[in-house]
This record gives sequence, C-alpha cells and structure tokens, in this order.
Amino acid sequence: MADHVPHLKKVPLFRDIPEAQLRRIANGVKERRYEPGAAIVSAGDAGHGFYLIVQGRADVQRNERTVRTLGPGDYFGELALVRETPRSATVVAKEQTTCLALTRWDFKGILDANPGIAVRLLETVASRIQDDEDVH
Repeated sequence: MADHVPHLKKVPLFRDIPEAQLRRIANGVKERRYEPGAAIVSAGDAGHGFYLIVQGRADVQRNERTVRTLGPGDYFGELALVRETPRSATVVAKEQTTCLALTRWDFKGILDANPGIAVRLLETVASRIQDDEDVH
C-alpha cells in the first residue's frame, strides 16, 4: 500500500495535524485513477468527498467552460467533507490522473479528533467562494 502521508502534508488543510492523525487520514483515502476525458466529479451530483490530485491534470468546468486547471497538489471538494451538497462544477481529467479521495463519513471522525481542521476547512471554503466570485 502506498504511503499517502507525504501528499497530505502538502495540503494546507492538513498541514498542522500530528503525524498519527495524518496516518489515520491517509489510511482512509482511496486512490482513484481517471483516463483523459473522464469526469472525476460532475456538476449537480451529490458531493460525498474531497479529492487531492497526486498525478496528472484536470480541468474545472462550469457551464462547459474551463475556469481553472488543476495539477499535482491541487484539491477540490472540501465543502463535501462537511455537507452533502450538489457539486458546483465538473472536474474532467485532462490526462491520465490519479487522485486521493476522502469521503465525508471517513472525515467526520478526524474532525472530531482535530477541531482545528474545521477552522482551516472554513478558511479554504471561504477563499474558494471568493475566487469563484472573482471569476464571474
């Protein structure tokens, strides 16, 4: 089994988490691979989790228009860790892409043990909302 801790350490959301907790998170992630052109998530679908790109590139699309391109170290879906809401965008693999996926139900226990993550999650979501408003 691959060690996902180094990838997670690069995510601001998980930066200050103790190593033992980070291992718990890493044990909860699933590695997913996507072929070029495959939708990783689709706008309107229920959001169940968070994705971290570890290899490859993907386009974030709204109304069939690319608004951002993501690469290794970029992540999306953090709002779905807190609340099951419809996806606001479609994310399509631009090339062979590998993601680490963490579901909301796996994340809940981690939040209970590390309340500080909730604050960082809120900051991340707020900055994404601001970025989205700036795009329009």
